[in-house]
Amino acid sequence: MLRTRRCCDSFAVMRSGANLFQFEIEPALRDLAGGAESRPGAKALALPFLTVHVHPSAKERDVAAEIVLRLGDKRVLNAQECCDGCIDSALSSLQEIRVRLVDARVALASERGALSGLVELMLTAIRQFLTFEQRLPRNNAPRQPGDEFYRDNEVRQTYFDTLEQLRGHLSRCLGAAAAMAGMNLPSDGLIAAYAGPWPSEAYVPVDPASLVP
Repeated sequence: MLRTRRCCDSFAVMRSGANLFQFEIEPALRDLAGGAESRPGAKALALPFLTVHVHPSAKERDVAAEIVLRLGDKRVLNAQECCDGCIDSALSSLQEIRVRLVDARVALASERGALSGLVELMLTAIRQFLTFEQRLPRNNAPRQPGDEFYRDNEVRQTYFDTLEQLRGHLSRCLGAAAAMAGMNLPSDGLIAAYAGPWPSEAYVPVDPASLVP
């Protein structure tokens, strides 16, 4: 399990714990449910609002392991932002993760299992976070050389809170990917600070019965 690390040597910033938006994940959950298999030997994956049983193919196990190994140590997943420069670095890291996940979807094009749905669950959250981020107010005032704080305080706090929310989602998704790959890693969250049950308040409610194929 990976530990959270600080981004830079500036002072720590407190997270408010607020949920400023909710991920809409019903279509991705439906894809996951559609790729589920309940035959003997299937693995149980706990997800928001439901548990699915999966029997990943050799190809899916390989791709899942690659996702965990390539993304598990990405800066945005295991660093604590403390200034606007850190936020910008985190946003850049998110774009790198997005590219990796799209590559994984391409690699899974011929597969019909649940891993493709799990990848989409990650991509969905990243897309929605980036859309939310793009709608935040911009401070167009001139920046001073070496200035680490160039967003308004309220906007910066919003970034901190929503990045925390996204980080927890991606950590738990990577834990599920590790389980599909058969890796000896925590399945309830790859990052130590984000292990445990999925927080239902982070998601638009979904009726599990509506996901049954």
